[in-house]
Amino acid sequence: MPSLHVSESSPHTISTHRLILRPAEPGDVSEYTRLWTDPGVRRFLGGPVAEQQLPTYQRHFVGRPNLYTVATRQQGTVLGSASIDPESRFDGRREVSYSFLPEHWGQGYAREAVTAVVSWAFDYVPSRDPSVIAVTQEANSPSCRLLEDIGMHLISSFVEWDAPQVMYSMQRQDLRAAR
Repeated sequence: MPSLHVSESSPHTISTHRLILRPAEPGDVSEYTRLWTDPGVRRFLGGPVAEQQLPTYQRHFVGRPNLYTVATRQQGTVLGSASIDPESRFDGRREVSYSFLPEHWGQGYAREAVTAVVSWAFDYVPSRDPSVIAVTQEANSPSCRLLEDIGMHLISSFVEWDAPQVMYSMQRQDLRAAR
């Protein structure tokens, strides 16, 4: 299990060896706008957010419960985001979601952040279901590998938005430390 520190103040900040997961701030708008509009980031998420929708996204990301900006501990460089939906559309189970800027892919940051936010969810996000789930497109092999690496298990496949989707699930005892 990664060494985590959760601040006592609300909203919580989660710290790992290399990362700070903190509530989104207005100063993060340029990085979030890139997450919403970058074709590579949005490849498996239905494509870039339409230009006319961006002002709404930009107004509503700060203060969104359980949404974390993922930044480096040392320089504070924003790498991406991670979130927990406490009652997803999938039978009300907790669902983890994440996206990272392309220049930070392949460095283990997503694995470290997702492990941290899922661990945090088990401790701080009440649920009637003992699991945390994640859904991605079947074609998103890097995300599938990440989910499997942290201990999630494939539990379902289905077609949505004209693409094969996969659902992963884990319980607390399945969680593996970020490498």
